[in-house]
Amino acid sequence: TRRAPRASARRVASRAASLRDAQPRGPIASSPRQRRRGDLAVAGGKGPGGGAFGDAEELMKKYGDAALATGEFIGAKSGMKPAGRRARASAKSHEGNGVFLLLLVNVALFVADQWLHMGFVKSLYLNHMHPRWWQFVTSIFCHANWAHLSSNIFFLYVFGKIVEEEEGAFGVWFSYLFTGIGAGLASYIMLPKAAGGLLGVGAAATVSLGASGAVFGLFAIGVLTKIRADFRKLLEAVILGQFVVERFLSEARMAAAAGGIGAGGVNHVAHLAGALVGVALIWTLQKLLPPE
Repeated sequence: TRRAPRASARRVASRAASLRDAQPRGPIASSPRQRRRGDLAVAGGKGPGGGAFGDAEELMKKYGDAALATGEFIGAKSGMKPAGRRARASAKSHEGNGVFLLLLVNVALFVADQWLHMGFVKSLYLNHMHPRWWQFVTSIFCHANWAHLSSNIFFLYVFGKIVEEEEGAFGVWFSYLFTGIGAGLASYIMLPKAAGGLLGVGAAATVSLGASGAVFGLFAIGVLTKIRADFRKLLEAVILGQFVVERFLSEARMAAAAGGIGAGGVNHVAHLAGALVGVALIWTLQKLLPPE
């Protein structure tokens, strides 16, 4: 009964000695590039478990699940949802769609009118002598020449993007239509219905067209939506606001000097009205909607 333990101990010692003999006794000849490749394989979890990388792998197995669970718990408590690569790519791909569609409609109608000479586009202008209700909408997408279109789509892109970042695609479309229609109504009310002629005979109807009234509305809305208790937003509002105020005052001076329509048929009334309608829109929404 006393010899059995000694035999068992001898077998264990013999097994340990054989394991030591099986271990490589010298360094394995390999190039630095081969060693790096081996390290990468081990770090990926496909190599042997021994050595320093094996210890790291064990640590990852031991604490990785706990770290992942902790992150998911914090995200759930804070109301955050995991955003995968597809979700982030999808959100990025939808940014700016509202402004893009507005630009597309403006450019398409310009091409149809000025380049392809499709006569139906002229009926979309706001005719002050014989207005149609839908002309108050369609006229804000039409332009008289390339210079007219070029300046409007530039500012539409810049300030439309600003409004869309704050209010979304629906917000920029609603702002564009609301302020543009308001500018058209102000033009119809304040400007003469016709020009030229003698004693009202042979006079040519006054027509209004262009996105500039809506663009001035986006000027105002883009600035006002930035005003909040946030230093970055306030700085953006100051930078944008000084430009918008200068443009508004310049339009007011030209409107006073020219009586509403300046040189080249520029409709200063529409510009001023668009900006004022934008201010009124934001003020009304702030009164009606609850604060965030």
